[in-house]
Amino acid sequence: MRRRGVHDRWRAKAAAVLVTGSLFGASGAVVVLQGATIPAGATTTSTCSGPDGLGYWQVAADGGVFAYGTAKFYGSTGSLHLNRPVVGMAPSVDGRGYWLVASDGGVFSFGDASFQGSTGSIPLNAPVVGMIPTVDGQGYWLVAQDGGVFSFGDATFYGSLGGISLNKPVVGIASTKDGRGYWMVASDGGVFTFGDALFHGSLGGTRLNQPVVSIAATRNANGYELTASDGGVFSFGDASFYGSTGGLHLNRPVVGIGGTFFGNGYTLSASDGGVFNFGDSSFCGSAGSLRLNQPVVGMAFF
Repeated sequence: MRRRGVHDRWRAKAAAVLVTGSLFGASGAVVVLQGATIPAGATTTSTCSGPDGLGYWQVAADGGVFAYGTAKFYGSTGSLHLNRPVVGMAPSVDGRGYWLVASDGGVFSFGDASFQGSTGSIPLNAPVVGMIPTVDGQGYWLVAQDGGVFSFGDATFYGSLGGISLNKPVVGIASTKDGRGYWMVASDGGVFTFGDALFHGSLGGTRLNQPVVSIAATRNANGYELTASDGGVFSFGDASFYGSTGGLHLNRPVVGIGGTFFGNGYTLSASDGGVFNFGDSSFCGSAGSLRLNQPVVGMAFF
């Protein structure tokens, strides 16, 4: 059985950590909260403040989904028994659905996100830590902690780190604009390129206050941002620095970063549901004041 790079075209759809898309939003949208302890029937109204005026989702380890701004709620696994915790999320191309992915590679699809397969029934050498969809949303890649890559649908396998001794585990993946390559990032900030993904720099060999937890490509995919669990942000290539929470006291660690539609800002998400906005990033609400059943593990954008 192949461990890395599934070429068998198992028809799969899966979830990425942070992806941008194309829907422009409205203000005053209702936020639907799933997976949190709130009064029955309660809703929260959110007005997105910022130039992009969009929305986003957060996902918790139990698969509870939180929708803000123009993002719609299409379902969750918050009330289901999962074999392994959810580790990431990604929207469909038109934002009318999303995928969740668990650490065993199990994939859960909602809305117009179609299921095309998973690694949920396959013994893995290391847990899945992230996912990114293809440009047309008809495929995606899963990445494991050891750098193993699993490709599904129309996602092409461009290589992996499986079998290579890494200094630190892989924590995230991002794809190039044309979907013909991808970057991986390890917790020490080491960056690994595949396909047409270009290397713009890394933090490998740099002493960090806290480990890197996520990577996001810029809109033109000519650069990328890394974020650490303390909210420190590191920009490479054409990625601009708009600020960070690196010098602030956080209630809980940051778990992900995502760029804005216009590429002039980014958003950080913490495990308690806190949201931090920089540049032209819109604040549409957060779960930071809620008592969550499980910590937030990822975020996704239109």
